[in-house]
Amino acid sequence: MTQDEMITGELLDDFQLDDFNLSLEEFAKACHVQTNWVTERVEAGILHTLSHQSFTFAFSSADLIRAKRLVATERDFDANQELAALVVDLIEEVNYLKNKLSIT
Repeated sequence: MTQDEMITGELLDDFQLDDFNLSLEEFAKACHVQTNWVTERVEAGILHTLSHQSFTFAFSSADLIRAKRLVATERDFDANQELAALVVDLIEEVNYLKNKLSIT
């Protein structure tokens, strides 16, 4: 596999969301971005972390999904980070509402 290839997958259950924990470096590598890209979005409140103490971050798989959507939106549409965050918020809200409708 080359460095430019991206591995994609789908979360199968909620257990994986709680059992996943990436460091800042692992998270940035998984998103194919620099660590400063991640820290800028954490400081702006666009990305959230499981833990953020003295420059030590821990990210969940839900954080990873959100970050990959942000990266794709910024890259594909040449969007700034605030616009990308709005788009990703709307995607997440639509997914939430779809899941809520399918449960009831």
